[in-house]
Amino acid sequence: MTSAVLNAAPGATGSRSPRAAFKVRTIGVFPPTVVLSFVVIALVLAWSLLPGVFTSSSPVDGVPADKFLAPSPQHWFGTDHLGRDQFARVVFGTQSSISSALVAVIIGVVVGGAIGLIGGFIGSWTDTVLARFVDVLLAIPSFLLAVVIVSSLGFQTINAAIATGVSAVAVFARVMRSEVLKTRRATFVEAAYLQGGSKWHVLGRHVLPNASRSVLALAVLQFGLSILVIAGLAFLGYGDPPPASDWGLLISNGKDYPRAPWLVLWPALVTIATVLSVNRISRWLRQTS
Repeated sequence: MTSAVLNAAPGATGSRSPRAAFKVRTIGVFPPTVVLSFVVIALVLAWSLLPGVFTSSSPVDGVPADKFLAPSPQHWFGTDHLGRDQFARVVFGTQSSISSALVAVIIGVVVGGAIGLIGGFIGSWTDTVLARFVDVLLAIPSFLLAVVIVSSLGFQTINAAIATGVSAVAVFARVMRSEVLKTRRATFVEAAYLQGGSKWHVLGRHVLPNASRSVLALAVLQFGLSILVIAGLAFLGYGDPPPASDWGLLISNGKDYPRAPWLVLWPALVTIATVLSVNRISRWLRQTS
């Protein structure tokens, strides 16, 4: 009986490897910071989908008598130089900021993922040509590339989103290619070929689903980065002109009024909180994948 207890002791005491213990913790309980991040993102998404639910004030029309009012229960984020409610402008500007970042991520995932998938799976001269194209994109700073593209397309938020997406193509192509090369050599892929599977069947059934896991975490991370890049472009005047209320444009307009710091503070805090929450979720996805 004693020997049985001793033999069962390692399992009975619940001793696990650090990796196994980490998986149990992450699967059973969400870390508080991850829960908070999801709450922040859920709130921001609700602002973008139903802005009228959260404020009855107009983001365009203001009351001149109420200009430069400090934050109060009537105006949570204060008012600007035209008496417009800053909270309403931040809430209504969320739709443009979030949707444009989403467009940028979709462009990066689809175009960059396709380049990495084709180059990594086909190989040969196709991979060489596509790899050199990606190297050229990586040689250009992403923000500079976005500025050049949006200058060519025109100063609008949708064009800023397209420019941001194009600047992210190289990153997604590199990650997808690396995952495809690793997956292509896996045993189950070779077994699929031996069972008579065609190249395109193996690509769609086995390679693509397994190679895209790392791209998901990167897409979440790129979503936060796209918010920053698009806000930076709007700050420099490459987005929609006033009276638009993109977060970057709000910060740019508020910097001209140093005696009303809330005009910069609140849009900046919302942007920072959103990006940090997205980054935390991305890091959690990488740890649990």
